[in-house]
Formats: sequence, C-alpha cells, structure tokens
Amino acid sequence: MPSTDYLLEHAPQLRASVRRDSVSGIVADKLAGMIAAGTLQVGDVLPSERELAAALRVSRQSVRGAIAHLVELGVLAVSQGARTRVISTDSLPEPGQAGRAREVNRYGLEAVHAARLAVERTLVGEAAERVDETTLAALHASLAAQREALDDPVRFIILDREFHRMLYRAGGNPVLADFVTDLYAYMMSHRRRAIARPGALERSFSDHEAIVGAFDRGDRGAAMRAIRRHIERIHTTTRTLLDSDGGDAAHVPD
Repeated sequence: MPSTDYLLEHAPQLRASVRRDSVSGIVADKLAGMIAAGTLQVGDVLPSERELAAALRVSRQSVRGAIAHLVELGVLAVSQGARTRVISTDSLPEPGQAGRAREVNRYGLEAVHAARLAVERTLVGEAAERVDETTLAALHASLAAQREALDDPVRFIILDREFHRMLYRAGGNPVLADFVTDLYAYMMSHRRRAIARPGALERSFSDHEAIVGAFDRGDRGAAMRAIRRHIERIHTTTRTLLDSDGGDAAHVPD
C-alpha cells in the first residue's frame, strides 16, 4: 500500500487520474478533444448543461463537473447569467482525445478520405445489420435533437459528432470505432466554415436521416451507400475550402 508521504507528494497526478476515469473526466476529455480538433472554437458559446447532457448521453452533474475542470484549466469561462464560452486552447489537457485530434491533421486530405471510405463504409454496414433497439432509439433521439438545432451550428456539430460515434460503435469493433472517430475530426476547423454556409446543416441532417432509415430496415447496402454519400459530401466541401485557401493545409502530402 502506498505511504501517506507518497500520496501527498503525488496528489495532483492522482487527482488527474481519478478525474480521467470518472464520467465527468471522460466528458472533459471529449470537450477538450472537440476544442483541439476545431469542432469547438475560441468564442463559441456551448449549449446549455441540459442540451450537452442530452447530446453526450450523460447526467447534468457530469457535464457540470467537466465544465468546472476545463474552467479551472482556463479553457472555458462561465459568466454569471451567461452560457459557457470557449476562451482558450493554450492549456488543453494531454493525453487523450485532445492529443489525437491534433495528430490526425498531419495527414493529407485524400489519404484521410480514402481511409474513411475504406473503414467507415464497412463499419456502418456491419452496424446496420447488428444494431439493437436501444441504439436505434438513441439514433432517432439524436435526429430529433439535430432537427431542433438546425439554427444552432455549435449544438448541431456536437450532436453530429456523437451521432457518428454511435454509428461507429454499433459496428461492434471498438478499435475501428475509435480510429474512425479520430478521422472524423480531420480538418474540422475547415468544416466549421463549411457548415456555416446556407443549407449545409440541412443537407447533413438529410444524410443522417438516410443512414438511420437504412438502419431501421437492417439494410447493409443502403447504409453503406448513404454513409458514402455523406463522406463524399464532406470531402468535396473540405477540398473546396482548402483550394480557396491556396492548397492542402496538412503537413504530410497525399
């Protein structure tokens, strides 16, 4: 058993370990990963605790704890009578999703696009055949929340990430699900610009409806075609923005 002196000396590290293993720690890591990837950006106002809890499928208490941790780090700020806001990316916690989110941007767009097509289509096809009623209900609940968030890009994109995460996890291979979730975060700062364009959220939502419709029918082929259309749309809009910026912003060529 560790000595009292050891526990006192290593208290900060031990607290951090406990925090990462708790639900609030997992939520904090998710939010940090979204900020690192550009899914959430400095200046963004987060959804309410209730909306975040529903999107992430956790309790409001867990969301509150995650926010408090990121406020303590100086990543988020909570003002009296106002919603929580992202104020900095300088002190994001490492390691975890935040670190992985940065790493994926080292690769070129075409390589990431090919990887998504190769892995994601198969994973979603598997998910369509094996999805259970609980996951189907969660996907339909996500669609309902997305419909309500079509005028709130920040809330929509958080819902979008969790929607994709549910799709991947339903495929039954957690390793591939985590891998594709990291690829999903690729060049998110550019995609944030893309979803700000008129009709972008509605088109994404329509793609999601088609995927869930295929899941409802247990139709593997339709699910794979629907996710391919969705991935191709993401690729096209991201490529257009990169070209308008003068080329691929990734460090490693395709």
